[in-house]
Amino acid sequence: MMSFGITNELSPFKDIPECRVGLSPMGVHELVQSGARVYIESNAGEDAGFSDLDYQTAGGTVVYTKEEVYEQSDIVLKVRCPQPAEYSLIKQGQVIMGFIHLQTTPKEFSQVVREKGITLVGYDIIRKNDGRLPIVIPMSEIAGKLSVQIAGRLLESPGFGTGILLGGIPGVPPAEVVVLGAGTLGNNAALSFASVGANVYVLDLDREKLENLPAYISGMKITTLFSTRYHIEKLVSFADVLIGAAAVPHDRPPLLVTREMAASMRKGSAIIDFSIDRGGCMETSIVSPEKGFIYTEEGVIHFCMPNSTSLAARTATHALTSVLLPYLNCIVKVGFEKVIHGVIDLVRGIYAEKGKIRKEFLT
Repeated sequence: MMSFGITNELSPFKDIPECRVGLSPMGVHELVQSGARVYIESNAGEDAGFSDLDYQTAGGTVVYTKEEVYEQSDIVLKVRCPQPAEYSLIKQGQVIMGFIHLQTTPKEFSQVVREKGITLVGYDIIRKNDGRLPIVIPMSEIAGKLSVQIAGRLLESPGFGTGILLGGIPGVPPAEVVVLGAGTLGNNAALSFASVGANVYVLDLDREKLENLPAYISGMKITTLFSTRYHIEKLVSFADVLIGAAAVPHDRPPLLVTREMAASMRKGSAIIDFSIDRGGCMETSIVSPEKGFIYTEEGVIHFCMPNSTSLAARTATHALTSVLLPYLNCIVKVGFEKVIHGVIDLVRGIYAEKGKIRKEFLT
């Protein structure tokens, strides 16, 4: 009988917890009904609003240590890549699935993968024939929609923001919002800001993405431009909110905003760089967990939090479960080996197989 494990996620950042969990109780119920066993570390879902009783009612088996989860499971379903404290717990030949981002993991982890013959399946690189990343897409949607909540708080006067209301009121203009990138995240950010009445500008190099932007099509208050240095410099200079949503598959995003551009913004304006998990697309972007990922640089308030969807942990876990279940049910019914070599989406998602890391991911 196939067995899955769900652990309480460890965060790489001190005092900043990872609130998402690898599978919701609904997902556990579906896997158990398909004939699998699911082991859940006690309190694994607590920060996402799922109790141990929820998982037990769904048919899962709650255990009290990470050791038990790893020991009992054929496949461990993670959100983040395993952290150093978990390396010794991983069994020989175990399968680990999650947002691995192998290029940014410690070299020690790659060594553990080789020594223990681990198979790694990365949600971040599972890809369909048309190039879409089915498990990344809902996370990008959530991040895009979160941007309005985050920006609104950053701009508030008590937080040293400019004190601007995003949508304005009659007689008082709304905020000027610039979104760099018209992919899934940028599109959802633009739609969310436009829906509250902000003036929105979206920049991208792909004309087709700009043409198909739903917010643009619906006639909302949005302007699209090609992402040239000239346009970026011009728009950044008067932006109240600047959203970094640039992405390049399997590579660091381009540096689109220089320090000089950021310094041209009004004091108390906000920069939210969602591409920070791959290095960021702005020269002033850094990861600063000791400050809650919020800091001021060049007089501009920055929010640069990797995997920011943890802020909406319950929604993110439900979304992850929904897109992951078809693959997991197939694994239960057919077997991992057949699926991992027969379902092309998952084939593309293999970082390492039985300890052998794919050539393009060798570090």
